[in-house]
This record gives sequence, structure tokens and C-alpha cells, in this order.
Amino acid sequence: MKIKYANFIISSTTFTKCPEPNMPEYAFIGRSNVGKSSLINSLTGFKKLAKTSGSPGKTITINHFMINNEWYLVDLPGYGYAKRSKTERSKWGKMIKSYILGRENLLTVFVLIDSRHEAQKNDLEFIEWLGVSGIPLALIFTKADKMKRNELEKSVSTFKKTLLDKWEELPPCFVTSAVKGRSGNDEVLEFIEKTNLVFDK
Repeated sequence: MKIKYANFIISSTTFTKCPEPNMPEYAFIGRSNVGKSSLINSLTGFKKLAKTSGSPGKTITINHFMINNEWYLVDLPGYGYAKRSKTERSKWGKMIKSYILGRENLLTVFVLIDSRHEAQKNDLEFIEWLGVSGIPLALIFTKADKMKRNELEKSVSTFKKTLLDKWEELPPCFVTSAVKGRSGNDEVLEFIEKTNLVFDK
């Protein structure tokens, strides 16, 4: 898939205010500072589409982007950001979960994992919640350029083994770098292109 058009549509505080659910939709989420905005910009080829920030926890709404006038890319708030108040984190959690459970055109939730770190409790809990809720998901391991190849392969393999302690089968997995030649982007976009075909308008 070649992305020729990408445009910000709307920021919403509840899924009921999101655009009409008449196109395939893909949500991107992960722990704060996982490189979500950088990946979205790299994936689409539009460098300033999603706002990047040196400080985590910048995204606080459900942000819709129209891609090629064919599907929606959704940037969701990160989870596990300790510097936000408990009340704020609880509010975000409810907003995210109600969106994921209620958005009828949502085809896949891409969960972003920082490939440099071992499996984190909040990542595993969120992935498990998606599985129990019957939500289609895929994993994207980010920041591959920050590690040597053998270290990267070991880290990803260890994460997968941790998942297999509870999962019979792994969800689709991708390894990406927003810096190094847009590595992994083509595979993600190919997955989206194929998944778009199952959307029933």
C-alpha cells in the first residue's frame, strides 16, 4: 500500500463523538513514550501528522486521521504514565476501553511495545484484556534501531515466549524502526491492506 493522502480529522473525548463508522479503522496504542507518534508519522510518510513530544503522556484524546480516503488511523492515549493523577489515568482508561469495545468498524488494535525492554506488567495486562474481550490485535515492536540485531531478536523472542505462557497462539507481530529506513512499515501496511478487504460497509 502506498499512502498518498493523510489528514487529521478530529480529536474526541468519547467514542460516541468519533466520525461515522463507515470505513475500516485501526487503533495504535502503547505505554507512554513507546514512539507511537514517530511510528505513525513514519508509517504514513507525513512527518508532522501526529505531534511528537519529548515529554510522555501528550496524547489525551482519541485522534482520527483519514488515510487515502479509505480508512482511519486512530492515535489513542498511552497507558501507564505515572506522572498523571490517578483520576486522570482512570478517566483515560475508561475512555480507551469504551472506544475499543464500542467502535464497530475497528478492525485491529496495534499494541506498540518498546523492543528495548523486557515484558512490562501493564503491556501484558492490556494485551490480555484485548484477548479476553475478543478484540483483534497485533503487536508492533518499536525502536528496533536502538539495539543490535542479536539483542533485538532475543528481546522480541523473550516477549513472545512470555505471551505463550497464557496464549495458545500469538497475534501478528511486526518489528519497526521509525528512523532506520522506515523498517517494518511495509509489512504493517500490507497487513492493513489485506484486512481492509474484510470490511463490510
